[in-house]
Amino acid sequence: MANKVFCIGNGESRQSFDLQKLRSIGKIYGCNALYRDFTPDVLVAVDHGISHEIYQSGYSKENEVWLRGWTKVPKHMLSSMVFGNVSEQEVNDFEKYDVLKQNKEQKEFAKEFVFHGSSLNGIVGVLRKGKDKEPEVVKKEINQKSAFVSWIYENDKSHSLDDLVIGEKDRGYACGATAGRIALIQNQDVKEVYLIGHDLDSNTHQINNMYKGTTNYNIVESKPIPSVNWKTQWKTLFCEYPQVKFYKVNPKGKKGHDNISKSVYEWQDVGNLEYIDFQTTLDKLNIL
Repeated sequence: MANKVFCIGNGESRQSFDLQKLRSIGKIYGCNALYRDFTPDVLVAVDHGISHEIYQSGYSKENEVWLRGWTKVPKHMLSSMVFGNVSEQEVNDFEKYDVLKQNKEQKEFAKEFVFHGSSLNGIVGVLRKGKDKEPEVVKKEINQKSAFVSWIYENDKSHSLDDLVIGEKDRGYACGATAGRIALIQNQDVKEVYLIGHDLDSNTHQINNMYKGTTNYNIVESKPIPSVNWKTQWKTLFCEYPQVKFYKVNPKGKKGHDNISKSVYEWQDVGNLEYIDFQTTLDKLNIL
């Protein structure tokens, strides 16, 4: 356990913040594609695409990961759950469309798998109907129904969010607030929680995310994602843990003339929240 924890979002403001400097200070919780650049103590993902990307990379062989709906199923259920009445030839046809995204190298050794997406039995209908269409059109239609199968590595460190609290279901929070909730549950003696890279809004007319335009993320030209749910979910956590001091770390605290370094209107009545800038954070934590 730790009396300080850091919840790392993927807002673009954190590009200039050296996360490595936090390792000796407290436990680090990260979201989604953060694993591509940095290894937090705990990684969280809630969307199926990025969850299977993380798992199939082999990351959870050595690193703790919490994923939404990560139900491990015995191998013998593959046919009924995933393939249905699809013929072997039709399965082979899927290969060129990259419909079934799986870590095939592990299939021979695995005893369990996790499945999300459309069953191949449903997807094959698109393929059958698209025989007279252009290949690129068919590929687009099929990939909108992609299926993910991750073959489970023995003694891995992946967990389902449904198992976080016995007797309580996953709340369905967005990834950032979910990571915050895990941090608060796992570290019952925590005194301070620092939110870094949780920008909430954007300073442009485009999405604010360090991984935009990459696999499993929106294209660069996408509009900003509405932040109302993020704000509501974090506020719930602030109120549930009044004994914990939360720090919203922005480049300029709440004194900037932009959408990032400002106070959040919906949080104005929260008593255990403080806005803090990057340099003050480093000074407070005695980080050079």
